[in-house]
Amino acid sequence: MKTAVQEDLFDKIVSLCKRRGFVYPGSEIYGGLANCWDYGPLGSQFKKNVKDLWWRTVVQERDDMVGLDAAILMHPRTWVASGHAEAFSDPLVDCRKCKQRYRADDLEPGAQCPQGGSHDLTEVRQFNLMFETQMGVVQDETSRVWLRPETAQGIFVNFKNVQTTSRKKLPFGIAQIGKSFRNEITPRRFTFRTREFEQMEVEYFVHPEQAEKAFEEWVQARHSWYLDHGIRPENLRLRPHDPDELAHYARGCYDIEYLFPWGWSELEGIANRTDFDLRRHAEYSGKDLDYFDPDTNEHVVPWVIEPSGGVDRAALAFLVDSYREDTAVSAKGQEETRVVLRLHPRLAPVQVAVLPLLKNKPELVGMARKIQQDLRRHYLTDYDDRGQIGKRYRRQDEAGTPLCLTVDFTTLDDETATVRDRDSMQQERIGLGSLRAYLDEKLQM
Repeated sequence: MKTAVQEDLFDKIVSLCKRRGFVYPGSEIYGGLANCWDYGPLGSQFKKNVKDLWWRTVVQERDDMVGLDAAILMHPRTWVASGHAEAFSDPLVDCRKCKQRYRADDLEPGAQCPQGGSHDLTEVRQFNLMFETQMGVVQDETSRVWLRPETAQGIFVNFKNVQTTSRKKLPFGIAQIGKSFRNEITPRRFTFRTREFEQMEVEYFVHPEQAEKAFEEWVQARHSWYLDHGIRPENLRLRPHDPDELAHYARGCYDIEYLFPWGWSELEGIANRTDFDLRRHAEYSGKDLDYFDPDTNEHVVPWVIEPSGGVDRAALAFLVDSYREDTAVSAKGQEETRVVLRLHPRLAPVQVAVLPLLKNKPELVGMARKIQQDLRRHYLTDYDDRGQIGKRYRRQDEAGTPLCLTVDFTTLDDETATVRDRDSMQQERIGLGSLRAYLDEKLQM
């Protein structure tokens, strides 16, 4: 059961996202489009930071990983082979009275319509989740294609191409970040469940006898990634799937779950998919998708370990977990509520804000502009000269900016500037000549 405090927190996050330019309702000037969201100036950079940090961790810093960017539209037989064309559906019920639609698995057995106990629910029907479209100028059965419901199949059909061109030996993995589309029955909870979303997926190919070891290693690595970048341990957990939850092809699966305001929900899944995917695509395409091991002179169909997470869900979890309300004393001695996003420095959409003490002093403005131009080649920066310095600090706190650098009259005399820390609110005078080294350490660059 959600508490009032949790509901209040969720409303505050949604409000902050609109107010500060993280997330806007999609097509808002036309009244919006249900559950479609646009990432604003801060949000688009923040979301990019999440993806860049994931890519850096799972591809750039590893010897056994390569990247891929597969097309959204794929040959229709891809989805026949994967099982999506036949079985990618959710159980659906409609209320005959209020016309609302619900996922049957969200309702208790024998439950009445949530909108009213006397309402009449239909029998359970299966609802296909794939968006269908047409390719070509003539629309008929042969021109039907689907928007991909997941990015994984683009990796599987390219397994042979990637292995041949990269010359990787088992074990190795292929990583991809990309858009997917699912015609969800009940999209909800802001950006958590949407019809258009981005995934961060790895398909890690191993010898069958190494699969269990690799599976456990990826579970721990992915769990640690969230903790290393700011998620509080008490808000994160690993949940193994019960045998009756597992997909028919899976040997094992863990969900990484986060404690959102509405309760525990999945951030990422890590599955041992066995050799199901490569065997199915080999069968339906007629192409050989095995791996020749030069050390043993054997042909083997690799097993696959799949860590699969949502970019939007990860971004939302980082936002929720970083949200704080502190009590601060204003310049007039009054207590104020300070809203702050304590984002990890590598995730923050602005890392350093440069603030001239006064905007009507050309010498201060000129110095501040020059400092920002020098810093922006190395960090994500902002320049702000609107309003009192205290109000500017508060704006940057709401945006999650770790450090604010204030240029004052002393800066003109001795080339030092005041650097204010977001979390402690402590201030230090730092020489401009040593500023880069100081920022690198504070921002964990």
